[in-house]
Amino acid sequence: MSAPADDGPAPLAPAAERMARAAALDAALVPIDWSVLPEGAARDAVDAPSGLLARVALGPAEGPRVVLVPGMTGSKEDFTLMMPLFAAAGFRVESFDLAGQFESAPAGPENLDPPQRRYTLDLFVDDLLAVLRAGAVPAHVLGYSFAGTVAEVAASRHPELFASLTLLSAPPLAGRALRGFKVLGPFSYVVPGRALGRPFIAALRHNVHRAPRERAVFVTARFELTRASSVADIMALMQRTPELSRELRAAGIPILVATGTGDVWRTSAHRAFAERIGARLLVLPTGHSPCETAPHQLTEAMRDLMRG
Repeated sequence: MSAPADDGPAPLAPAAERMARAAALDAALVPIDWSVLPEGAARDAVDAPSGLLARVALGPAEGPRVVLVPGMTGSKEDFTLMMPLFAAAGFRVESFDLAGQFESAPAGPENLDPPQRRYTLDLFVDDLLAVLRAGAVPAHVLGYSFAGTVAEVAASRHPELFASLTLLSAPPLAGRALRGFKVLGPFSYVVPGRALGRPFIAALRHNVHRAPRERAVFVTARFELTRASSVADIMALMQRTPELSRELRAAGIPILVATGTGDVWRTSAHRAFAERIGARLLVLPTGHSPCETAPHQLTEAMRDLMRG
């Protein structure tokens, strides 16, 4: 008897079924040491306008490229649970620390030509563009929190470098974005943005968000390197968030807005933001950091976006 004909790969499960499986995997997550990178991850540094940016990469070098950009007070380790998922699916996934943050702390405005005094939006945008141009493009890019704004500006200026764009818990409001904070909002009108930097760091050091112990330990440890001035400058920049709805729609890039129901901004603000820029919307039953608490669901949603 002849062998049955090979009909090719099995058909892809429906999106709802794939997300249900991802949710089950997220529910089974166990504590990890966030200071330990995924097995097989390679470290290097990217030469950017503000200085050397610490980077980590995982997955086949020839695979489609995914760049995950952490936000203010964050680091590449924020994507430790997502990177192996992309790598196992054949992607080359990488992340880097923003200038002034964690292991990219030496990178800053004094290294620019000519030197500057403050961390500016253009500094972060130019750094991201340098990272993208240091590898295969177009790339699939995720911008987390403040880095979402950075990625939006970069995509509006150079859409040819982006295969898709995911905005994770990114500021959904233009102008004074901090006004939409559920707790901090009222203070954003009377306290200068830069003055909010140190109190914000103090709050994270004292784990006001009640993160799991192993996560809180790592978050506290990286403040030994992160520059307080970079955090203060970013807080000020979030009070001048650009309105880029028209530019992002014109760019023609597939966009996903992802957030948690417990994010610092209300879900209604993220929903309106997604509508303005013509993006898909993913709302997960998590807080500000679905990359930590719902990595399987977020990765699956990004892969759906990539599939078109």
